[in-house]
Amino acid sequence: MIDIRFGPQICGDADAAAAREWLVTDGLGGYAMGTVGGLRTRRYHGLLIAADETPAARHLGLVSLDPAVTLPGGARVRLGAHEWAPGTIDPRGFELLERFDLTDGLPRWRWRIGDVVIEREIAMTNGRCAVAVVHRLLAGGPVRLELSAVCTWRDAHGERGSGGVAPAMWPAADGVVVEEAFRIAGPGWEPAGQWWLGAYHREEAARGLAASEDLWHAGSFAAALERPGDVLGVRAWTPTPAQAPPPAEEVVGAARARHRAVVAAARPADEVQASLALAADAFVIDTPRGPDVVAGYPWFGCWSRDTMIAYEGLFLATGRAARGRELLRGYAATLSEGMLANTADTGRVEYNTVDATLWFLHAVARHVQVAADDDLAAELLPALRTVVDAHLRGTRYGIGVDPADGLLTQGAPGAALTWMDARVDGVPVTPRAGKAVEVNALWVNGLAAVAGLAERIGAQATTARAAHGKAVASFRRRFPAPAGWLHDVVDAPAPAYPRGAGPRHDDDQLRPNQLLAWSLPYAPMTADAQALRMIGARLLTPLGLRTLAPGLPGYAGSHRGGPAQRDRAYHQGTVWPWLLGPWADAHRRADLPMMDVFAGIDSHLGEFGLGSVSETADGSAPHLATGCPFQAWSVGEVLRARDK
Repeated sequence: MIDIRFGPQICGDADAAAAREWLVTDGLGGYAMGTVGGLRTRRYHGLLIAADETPAARHLGLVSLDPAVTLPGGARVRLGAHEWAPGTIDPRGFELLERFDLTDGLPRWRWRIGDVVIEREIAMTNGRCAVAVVHRLLAGGPVRLELSAVCTWRDAHGERGSGGVAPAMWPAADGVVVEEAFRIAGPGWEPAGQWWLGAYHREEAARGLAASEDLWHAGSFAAALERPGDVLGVRAWTPTPAQAPPPAEEVVGAARARHRAVVAAARPADEVQASLALAADAFVIDTPRGPDVVAGYPWFGCWSRDTMIAYEGLFLATGRAARGRELLRGYAATLSEGMLANTADTGRVEYNTVDATLWFLHAVARHVQVAADDDLAAELLPALRTVVDAHLRGTRYGIGVDPADGLLTQGAPGAALTWMDARVDGVPVTPRAGKAVEVNALWVNGLAAVAGLAERIGAQATTARAAHGKAVASFRRRFPAPAGWLHDVVDAPAPAYPRGAGPRHDDDQLRPNQLLAWSLPYAPMTADAQALRMIGARLLTPLGLRTLAPGLPGYAGSHRGGPAQRDRAYHQGTVWPWLLGPWADAHRRADLPMMDVFAGIDSHLGEFGLGSVSETADGSAPHLATGCPFQAWSVGEVLRARDK
């Protein structure tokens, strides 16, 4: 794996250290997450964030374990870090960090206080919500180490304040149970019980959200570390199952061994591929319904579109075909009116997507091809045929095939059904109603995929083949634009007629969606070198492709500010790394040189979400990363495309 390591010039700079985040996960949708310097910059940062009934329904429990070391001479030095108001940081333990590294995917810190060196490592168990934090004396001593347990119990998306009831605590043999929700255990427990008021989250402030909360000091663990090698380990876990996890050092060792096995199973070609294979592991989770995919950390749960786009990279490129098979079977069972649900993150199951189901057809076809899984093809073919039939006759949100040309159209008032789905005050920013280019590329690809699967197992494919032929011919006739690239949408409602009545027009704004027309396995168009050069000249950046060309109306080069401001920019120029997958495939189809297009992403692995790929980046230089620091389809598509 790539070497991710920072010395005192990064660790000791509050801003630089806070801009780099680490993540460890429990395989269930829960996680621990923070920054290199230890400063909590998000409401989502903490050592124990537990998934509930769904991965998106998470709760923050153990916020931090703040170290303080008493030196042989009696001086007491605090090694934690908290921000209480903009720029007011106390303590400032990061100034004593001599090193941070990410080793086998696990974060590790080293503080130096003169000749005393103390190391911290963090890991989670896989398959249960439990975290282990190990402190080890590496040099100097004897010292006394105390760890202040800072807690809460709240929805991960919210805050908790001292104006309410304090967290309830019950003593346990070696620690405490908080709110009957999680337990903390370690040596030398001394209960406390005090509010720490006004913890400040700078990233939430920058996102226009509530930025402060109060924290509960539950008590402290302590141990004398007499000689190098002595350890103080603390564990925290949710009470299901009832038994305690293994000792903290064992949890760390098991996590390290498991991560190495994950990388080995992926058979990476180089150290970057190895890092991406391990990054992919964070998103693949087990749920009561079977395997699933977390779309992004820290705030997303499971989204079908993200899952299917990322599928080949997360599962087939990492040796997880067996788990992927179960995921595909599980998703097939949820089809309704020929559609996959979009997400349940909002608290209810929603089917407001036109492309997730088409990506599902693609994922199944790729699985059968790569894994030679004819049994799955036979099992799922009836369900896939229902998808084709439902789209041919029409389904929700105006999604259906236009009988005049065989192309797929969509649109409904207030709905944004493509992957460019941002809305502000219920109004789509990029509605793209009509016949969107990537939707129809996916439709053509999906029809060919279903027909191919049927023929593979000796079944008839008459309906899909006939629909495919008509759609391909219409696509090639309708989508080329005079500018030399492809229209983004054809037969779109005129802006003055948002409900679809009135005249239609063809939208030729330069966007990256057209890449799928050349990149998919059954792409409707032959790769066009000239069009790709024009697209690259205006959309390609070191971290991916812009969603709109600079200079066009509505272009936004910065994905910053409050929720409405960010949503307006989300698909109006903001860079998306996942688009490098279609970009690379289209270039290979056109026999164009790749020009080391992944070099920026390779460097990005040590810049934001450490060892992973961000959701988005600013459209304008220096293309600072935004959105989720750890995003499934970004990792999946880069991993898949680099693997070729």
